[in-house]
Amino acid sequence: MPREMTKAQRVEQSLLKDFRKPIWRPFMNAIRRYELLSPGDRIAVCISGGKDSMLMAKLMQILSRHSEVPFEAVYLIMDPGYAPANRQRVEENARLLEIPYTVVESDIFDVANSQDRNPCFLCARMRRGCLYDRARELGCNKIALGHHFNDVIETTVIGMLYGGQLQGMMPKLRADHFPGMQLIRPLYMVREDDIIAWKDHHGLQFIQCACRFTENNVHHEGGSKRAEVKQLLKTLNRQNSNVMDNVFKSIHNLQLDTMPGWKTEGVQHSFLEDY
Repeated sequence: MPREMTKAQRVEQSLLKDFRKPIWRPFMNAIRRYELLSPGDRIAVCISGGKDSMLMAKLMQILSRHSEVPFEAVYLIMDPGYAPANRQRVEENARLLEIPYTVVESDIFDVANSQDRNPCFLCARMRRGCLYDRARELGCNKIALGHHFNDVIETTVIGMLYGGQLQGMMPKLRADHFPGMQLIRPLYMVREDDIIAWKDHHGLQFIQCACRFTENNVHHEGGSKRAEVKQLLKTLNRQNSNVMDNVFKSIHNLQLDTMPGWKTEGVQHSFLEDY
């Protein structure tokens, strides 16, 4: 009599069958298109506890078993100071999905929330630095973060509407302050609606943003801007289903000779330089 599959095994099977087209293929397309893997990589897969990073961890775990490009993955749960219930939920989900993990402890929430300006920016920067440090200690040369297709689009539009700049989100980056380290985004081409469908299909419950600052400041500046852009894109997408795809294509197809100004490596340039 065949043994009943575990929850983790059912999740893995669904990613390779039921969700192969909406999740596995875009995941693999990003891996190949942006050359996110190299032979011998040791990658710190960073888990915040939300749906995106947990899905990414599972995908990377499956890929590590079957990849033609040999690599290792280690799984880091970043605890910036979660409430005990949130910390427990994150660890329970990792065990449920049979993802081995190491917890990275910190007091980042307390430090960031003590600042009057830009606590979200400071928190993100500190968390990333902490992850780079721990990853390097574990012999990793890359960290993987769970930003997805919608994050790429929303970040681009936020920059245009609120920041006065056309700025994308890169699928991979070299770390400025950690020589030899890189950041990769394996979910770069996976859409949020498909991640939600996968989560709901298996009845999985993940934490949302568990930051005490956002709990107490529902309308904080960064969150409201992203929420506004998210809603704007949904409205536009109902009128034209190609809107988000076109934004994605545009950041891959920048017509630089039509731009009156641009910035590279922090230096501002003008079309008048070569006019």
